Amino acid sequence: MTNAEAYPISAIAPLLAGRAVASQRWSHLVFLHWRVDAALVAPLLPKGLIPDEYDGSSWVGLIPFVLDRATVLGSPPIPYFGTFVEVNVRLYAVDAQGRRGVVFVSLEAGRLAAVLAAHALFSLPYKWSRTRLHIDSGRYRYTSTRHRDRNLHTDIVARPGTGTVSNDPLADFLTARWALFTSIRGRTVHLRNHHEPWPIFRADLERLDDTLLAAAGFVGLADRSPDSVLYSPGVTTWFGRGH
Repeated sequence: MTNAEAYPISAIAPLLAGRAVASQRWSHLVFLHWRVDAALVAPLLPKGLIPDEYDGSSWVGLIPFVLDRATVLGSPPIPYFGTFVEVNVRLYAVDAQGRRGVVFVSLEAGRLAAVLAAHALFSLPYKWSRTRLHIDSGRYRYTSTRHRDRNLHTDIVARPGTGTVSNDPLADFLTARWALFTSIRGRTVHLRNHHEPWPIFRADLERLDDTLLAAAGFVGLADRSPDSVLYSPGVTTWFGRGH
């Protein structure tokens, strides 16, 4: 499998196969992305995956947002435990069938119950952290400090622009992702999601003080400006069963 043989990127999500098993609202997302050599990404991927590339590069994302209105198997939105700020470091991969997806290196979350559930059900590398969002004068400030290791932190300040992004192949590559890959008991699993097309805006990064990228294996990356900065007010997403 090569990237050229992968499924085409589409801003329109394919329908889920079968009934959705969970849903979440994702709000106030800031997408920070850097170009990196695919050779740095490959060792971090579950077995059977190769780095997904655009314009000759693989990409690393640092993405904070608010997760809320979480439901499971048709339940009402889960209060408190289903609402928190998340900050994730993510990569992009392709499997042998040409399916594209996200691979998470780390996910900071402010609810211990959500961290434990994600570990148990999907082997996702969630970390319990003190996470916050402060909005002031059009600026979005996300902070996260990991419990038991205060050296692992991030402080992001971004200001969304007013112009929407459309017909942008790079923005679609970075944000139009309809699955994640995870390794469960040694088997690489493909978990589908579905949501309406993102409303995407350009944004300006005003501050970044981060050690999560270096801890993920990308030393020095946070010292240079991202190659892409985007913002979305958010969407509701639905999840299918893994396979």
